[in-house]
Amino acid sequence: MSSAAPTHQARAEALLEQLTLQEKLALISGSTGFWPGMASIALRDAPHRHPWPAGVLPRLGLKGLWFVDGPRGVVLHGGATTFPVAMARGASWNPELEERIGEAIGREARSFGANWVAAVCVNLLRFPGWGRAQETYGEDPIHVGAMGAAITRGLQRRTVACVKHLALNSIDHTRFVVDARISSRALHELYLPQFRACVEAGAGSVMSAYNRVNGEWCGQHPQLLEQILKQRWGFEGVVVSDFIFGIRNGVKALQAGQDLEMPFRMVWEGCIEEALADGRLPQQRLDDAVRRQLRLQLAVPPGDEPSAVRGCPAHRRLARQAATESIVLLRNQAGELPWRNLQSLAVIGELAHKPNLGDHGSSDTRPQPGQITTPLEGLRQAAPELVIQSNSGRNPAEAAAIAAQCEAVLVVAGLDWRLEGEHIHPGDIAPVLALVPPPQWLLQLLGRRRLQPWWPAVARSMAWITSHASPTPGGNFASGDRSDLRLPPDQIALIEAVAAANPRTVVALMGGGAILTGPWDQQVAGLLLLWYPGQEGGHALADVLLGKVSPSGRLPFAIPAEQAQLPSIEPRALQVSYDLWHGYRRLQRDGHPPAYPFGFGLSYSRFAWSDLSLKQGKHAVELGLRLHNCGAMRAAAVVQVYLEAPGLLMERPPRTLVAFQRVELERGEQSRLELEIPLRQLAVFDPAQDGWVLEHGEHRLVVADHSEHTALSGAITLKGGWLER
Repeated sequence: MSSAAPTHQARAEALLEQLTLQEKLALISGSTGFWPGMASIALRDAPHRHPWPAGVLPRLGLKGLWFVDGPRGVVLHGGATTFPVAMARGASWNPELEERIGEAIGREARSFGANWVAAVCVNLLRFPGWGRAQETYGEDPIHVGAMGAAITRGLQRRTVACVKHLALNSIDHTRFVVDARISSRALHELYLPQFRACVEAGAGSVMSAYNRVNGEWCGQHPQLLEQILKQRWGFEGVVVSDFIFGIRNGVKALQAGQDLEMPFRMVWEGCIEEALADGRLPQQRLDDAVRRQLRLQLAVPPGDEPSAVRGCPAHRRLARQAATESIVLLRNQAGELPWRNLQSLAVIGELAHKPNLGDHGSSDTRPQPGQITTPLEGLRQAAPELVIQSNSGRNPAEAAAIAAQCEAVLVVAGLDWRLEGEHIHPGDIAPVLALVPPPQWLLQLLGRRRLQPWWPAVARSMAWITSHASPTPGGNFASGDRSDLRLPPDQIALIEAVAAANPRTVVALMGGGAILTGPWDQQVAGLLLLWYPGQEGGHALADVLLGKVSPSGRLPFAIPAEQAQLPSIEPRALQVSYDLWHGYRRLQRDGHPPAYPFGFGLSYSRFAWSDLSLKQGKHAVELGLRLHNCGAMRAAAVVQVYLEAPGLLMERPPRTLVAFQRVELERGEQSRLELEIPLRQLAVFDPAQDGWVLEHGEHRLVVADHSEHTALSGAITLKGGWLER
């Protein structure tokens, strides 16, 4: 809470005393009726037209919370800036930049009348084919937590940040039905630290997930919402349900710590008043939910923004910087890149000349026509003297012929919204539809008492019909998770044909998750990840390819040599087990060298590390080193610190990331870096003590360029003991 928290607390208590029971009940649900809201979504594209209100009460001057989505920018029509997707920004390893992006998104949200922004997705990337991989930052909790905390701080300067989805939401095909089974150790060590980082950064709200955890729905999970989030972490904000289908049992949800049902008056409207009357629900729990929202409303930063802030030059520059810093150079055979003094270039692939901003789900943005710079346009604007021949690549032989005529070739390939994205299976949401309230016109016509005996049967009939439905092929919410991480066969055939025709072929891959590149990557001179780079992505790509800037992106997940080395995924599984072993931790434990390691990325420059020092403080280990840019141009390095733990108390991963820092240096420049590593990040969660325990003994800290590298290492002996809950 801010320094004004005591004042907000007193004002909230005063307002709470003035509220009637009906006003309290109205405040804990979205201000939109279910049936008008659903009609607005179906017929008027409502999620992209206006914010969703909650807590509006003119009698007491409460203007409410106005919700908008925005992991890559505000999703409403009206020209908001489209930034690179969160996974791309995760590849920048730049929390300072992410904080600035958060503030920019917050400013643009205020220009639409929104003051509550769901831009913080910190679900861990357990399987890199997750349909919504693009909305989070990566596979490691320290990295994801640092990025999530950064955007939270930026958003909170202008709005209320909403952090999602608590917890274990990383399968889309069955997110409404799956039960994720997990041990308390894996939960606390891997899947919760990033949420805690956002709470400690000041997040005003946390969104619960659709799925179950250990048998209980997240929207009514007392351990997650009350015991961990509110009691253990001291969260004083609002817990909000995921939209429309986030509450299954209304009374259990409120009892468990859920505070606000969004975006409609729906499940709670039909059960909370009765539960209060018959004693199943204590009045104190309702008052606590209302009090939390009142405090949050009173803490909303003042001030709206003019529409001119949307897509303004400063925000476009920020989007371009983010896109540039996110590009990961994976292969640069014989120094093919950067391209300088080229006379001719072939640019091949459908994704080179059409906008490709990400999936078409809830995070889909609506930039103005003409605001998106594609890879082809970016290159043409950056090098007007360069003769560029473009080709869609639909005919590999034709593309190869064009490639053979040019000095070098860029193939833009990868994924789009048809191949990965958010997913809704209508049959899975059917049980929630059995809880929908009757339409208002029917209530007015017949009255609640006359409706009560037969309306539940009508709702159950609607649910039964819906349970037999399937996703619409080609629909915005149809693609979901990828069970095959390879490129489509036609794209592989295109790359191989072009590379055979011109040895100076560079491939730029678009997408939000991992793409397996073997064996065709060995046939090309260069390979880089462009992600879904936002509206300025074409400019960013040109900056890197033509050597205006050195690439500085680093992989936010490991790319395995084979998909079998990853955790298995069953798209329609009803139960899945989460453990400590995914990503680089799993590959190292099993002795599988990755195709491209976690944290990996090439540069046009070279760096040297020296003078490592380690010192234990009261609450942290202080690590120092000297970094030297030995190369020929200004460039950025991402200094990564990994822990090799004693592993005596229980099995530990061979290495875990415990700290990182992105550093930009001029040619020949040196800098002394000091990193502080909290002891909690070196500790293990001990289920027997229900808390964090620091192992006694030698802890080796490795300074590296990526998870498989060692530049410097040193050991520090730490005294073991219990740290905290």
